Amino acid sequence: MMNARASGSLFPDPALKFPGPRHDWKTEEAEYIYSLPFSDLLFQAQSVHRRYFKSNTVQLSTLLNIKAGGCPEDCAYCPQSARYGTSVKAARMLGVGIVTEAAEKAKREGATRFCMGAAWRSPRRDDLERVLEMVSAVKRLGLETCATLGMLTAEQAEALKDAGLDYYNHNLDTSPAYYPRIITTRTYEDRLRTLRHVRAAGMRVCCGGIIGMGESLHDRCALLMTLANLPEHPESVPINLLVRVEGTPLGAAEIPDPFEMVRTIALARISMPASYVRLSAGRSSMSDELQALCFLAGANSVFYGEQLLTTENPAAGHDRRLFQRLGITAV
Repeated sequence: MMNARASGSLFPDPALKFPGPRHDWKTEEAEYIYSLPFSDLLFQAQSVHRRYFKSNTVQLSTLLNIKAGGCPEDCAYCPQSARYGTSVKAARMLGVGIVTEAAEKAKREGATRFCMGAAWRSPRRDDLERVLEMVSAVKRLGLETCATLGMLTAEQAEALKDAGLDYYNHNLDTSPAYYPRIITTRTYEDRLRTLRHVRAAGMRVCCGGIIGMGESLHDRCALLMTLANLPEHPESVPINLLVRVEGTPLGAAEIPDPFEMVRTIALARISMPASYVRLSAGRSSMSDELQALCFLAGANSVFYGEQLLTTENPAAGHDRRLFQRLGITAV
């Protein structure tokens, strides 16, 4: 791995100092940037951030689990998998009225995007019809809409777009090389194919990954370079810190150094400068000081509200107080 230079450009190629959107990244470049001295890395990331976004602002999204548990997949981190003995049990899909009420509450509390998640490998026809109703209802409230429903066909992606879905979330989770150690029931190419269907339908992409699953520095960089080298960068890049859940294969995974989270955020910001980089799962275990460093590194979106799919999230009031302490404005 290359070391940071004592003088001159911090990057191996001076053209990288303030990179515009690129799609030809090499993992070696990413590893070099990721491993810069911490203050230099944050300086570069914040400098890039300010070229593309208004400083001291954060976008708020709220996530609702519309269908919990019973998923046939074997994602090693997920308490919703039917293969693992966790406290999450299979439940029926929520009604459209309940989802609409949750979206109204999220809007009152300041969220601008409402995300709906279901524990499916892919949606069945009848299930998708109800989701289409939910999307249309939330869209009528004036919120941006997002969904994560598993793999999609081209036809399903078109239907969601026609119903008013703005974003589709489908994370790659980790690097292509490390992926088979985390998931065996679908391939990396399956995930990339869904992303292509989403793009072809005209929706925006929300796609990121998870740190803390035992992956290496190289894996983290390879994940972000896979995203950065897509024909179009994801408009939203969620960076999740593994929430260790008893009963899953990763329930006792080693907790990564907190600075690794900050470095991952910074690399995402530098390599995908116009994307929203979201602090996602795992914020409940992060101190206010660590979150502040993540915002300094270029994070400018969070999930807002007390509950994610099945795990806790900081209370909305706590987030509002943190934003006030940091001089951050929600947008």
